[in-house]
Amino acid sequence: MDAPNCSRFAFLPYGCVCEPFGRYLDRTHSYFEELKMMIKFDGSRGRALALGALLALGLVTTFLPVQPAAAQVRGLPDFTELVEQVGPAVVNIRTIERGRGASAGSGADEQMLDFFRRFGIPLPPNVPRQQRPERGEEETPRGVGSGFIVSPDGFVMTNAHVVEGADEVIVTLTDKREFKARIVGSDRRTDVAVVKIEAAGLPSVKLGDATRVRVGEWVMAIGSPFGLENTVTAGIVSAKQRDTGDYLPFIQTDVAINPGNSGGPLINMRGEVIGINSQIYSRSGGFQGISFAIPIDEAVRVADQLRATGRVTRGRIGVQIGEVNKEVAEAIGLGRPQGALVRGVEAGAPAQKAGVEAGDIILKFDGKVIEKSSDLPRLVGNAKPGSRATLTVFRRGSQRELSVTVAELEPERTTRRTQGQEPRSPSTSQVQTLGLTVAELSEALKGELKLRGGVRVEAAEGAGARAGLREGDVIIAVGNVEVNSVREFEQAIARADKSKPIVVQLRRGELAQYALIRPGR
Repeated sequence: MDAPNCSRFAFLPYGCVCEPFGRYLDRTHSYFEELKMMIKFDGSRGRALALGALLALGLVTTFLPVQPAAAQVRGLPDFTELVEQVGPAVVNIRTIERGRGASAGSGADEQMLDFFRRFGIPLPPNVPRQQRPERGEEETPRGVGSGFIVSPDGFVMTNAHVVEGADEVIVTLTDKREFKARIVGSDRRTDVAVVKIEAAGLPSVKLGDATRVRVGEWVMAIGSPFGLENTVTAGIVSAKQRDTGDYLPFIQTDVAINPGNSGGPLINMRGEVIGINSQIYSRSGGFQGISFAIPIDEAVRVADQLRATGRVTRGRIGVQIGEVNKEVAEAIGLGRPQGALVRGVEAGAPAQKAGVEAGDIILKFDGKVIEKSSDLPRLVGNAKPGSRATLTVFRRGSQRELSVTVAELEPERTTRRTQGQEPRSPSTSQVQTLGLTVAELSEALKGELKLRGGVRVEAAEGAGARAGLREGDVIIAVGNVEVNSVREFEQAIARADKSKPIVVQLRRGELAQYALIRPGR
């Protein structure tokens, strides 16, 4: 039997070793001759001994066939067909302002400066003076963004901040045709805008279902970062329902997004648009691995209203809300942190008319569960003004249902806070275990804060101060028990289990909140 085919083995290079090791290899040459003789007279045993000897000598680096390159990359996504499919429907958007000066910079530098201006970030100190915005020019290139065509007759979706303040919008297609666009409508709260170009038979995207997005799936973005048109980047979905705004649960990705990508589509592996690239998290102004996209279903809901009426209407009930943390939830008997804590109720607002009180925790809106406080503005905002809804609230250890008529969202009103200091009442009580000095609530302050009762904190130290209480706070409940006087407050504290944190509900100005006092600390 012949010796094994040594072409399948990778040996150390003979001529690239030092002289002593070369002599060592010379000695091993006789071993190969003996092994060949063994294989000739006893094939199977000889082959096994030969391989064992070679491994023992450290002369074989690999003896398995090399895997072909195609097998090594099997399973990785190929975006080429998606780019060919979606790319023609992605557009470049340039905006122009009149009556404002142009900076001397252009291209990528100008795009970075536009990014700083748009998000209110101070210009870096090393930016040359001639690149800082100055007045005097008649026409100023304002910035570059992206968008995508949603219908063959020329409706384009993009970000509101891309077209905000623009006197002229120019849309460039991938075939280099340019159109002056008309802004159909823009909504700053969701950062969604729709523009229209006069054309027909245009390529358009296919819209997907953002609710089907899965964390870890591959996604692709097409846009114009720093003005570089038709740039493709890819990555994965990092998280869903990421809260960075009042009305939108963003899709978080690690797709490279930079200034100029804003308004471009986020595309899944089926070639469907599942989001509009809108924001990045960055300390430098450039991409740092975290980007956010507006879910397409939310964006379409806004875009449909913009196309129909040019504006977006939202519902409101007139409450100021906060989060419910774990300790508070356990202390008041809620069980787990959920819902939206009502910190304040606007006078005359639908919530007040429905009987909602500061300190209530809203658990459901019209039957839909509120897991975290940011869920409430979205649900109420999507409700039609004038419609009726049911609120499920948690108050004093039990749930109750209230009927509310949704009003239309209006500009935010400034919350009026209590001015000055309330004169100290002669009827005070020092509660040494909590470090609190409390006083009866005057009728004037009750009327101003619209409270039935409570006690005013005159001083806070020790455990009370560590819990965050301060002079001027009004304690309206201890645990789930209302307190309307100093005596009731003392009784409630006396009954409380001092080995556990004591939860108190308080008003600070017109806002309600909870505090946990730990007497033993």
